[in-house]
Amino acid sequence: MHGQISEGFMVFVSDGAEGVGSVREIRHGLPELLVYIENAGDFVVPLSAVKAVHSDKVILDFDHLGLRLRNAIRHARDSEDPDYVPPASTEEE
Repeated sequence: MHGQISEGFMVFVSDGAEGVGSVREIRHGLPELLVYIENAGDFVVPLSAVKAVHSDKVILDFDHLGLRLRNAIRHARDSEDPDYVPPASTEEE
């Protein structure tokens, strides 16, 4: 599965969900990846916890992740402001 994954691929816990991080490093010779999770930092993820790889995405099997990593994923979006409204476009149509 190493061959299908590239650094920079987005990381998800299910298809169709928002991304929770990205692949920082593929550890050749070891069955693991280094993954950055938003608002939490870097985590080592065993390849056995990768459910699928497609369309430049790595889908993790949440049930095969350690408790600390599952907690980080649950809180990946905590710092986002739920009341944020993007500014209106200044381009004329």
